[in-house]
Amino acid sequence: MPGVSDLKKDKEVQKKIKKELRRLNNIFKDIEQGKKDTVRSLIENAAFMSVILDELQQHIAENGTVSEYQNGANQWGTKISPEAQIYNSMIKNHMAIVKQLTDLLKDDDKDEDDDELMKFIHNR
Repeated sequence: MPGVSDLKKDKEVQKKIKKELRRLNNIFKDIEQGKKDTVRSLIENAAFMSVILDELQQHIAENGTVSEYQNGANQWGTKISPEAQIYNSMIKNHMAIVKQLTDLLKDDDKDEDDDELMKFIHNR
């Protein structure tokens, strides 16, 4: 897994992020522009995290969740790998963003349903 500073240089990772960004923008294309401007950073962060989480999953699958460390000359041990720590932290943040975005979709659907209901009521 490339280091954080290498992510901007990693063309494959950048290509995956752009692809995920296009996918998410397509999902949220019908959201009113005012809301879309507000959540643009959520969409961008969701795309980034989705790709990085995939990269972390691949690394963890290949290398496991535990890494060895040496603390001094004769002191060895194991601990949760840095990738697993980052994954655990990032997945929680990603889930929160996805929830915010899906709630936004629900609100837009609800607004459409409310509009249809109001049209029905006023036409009676």
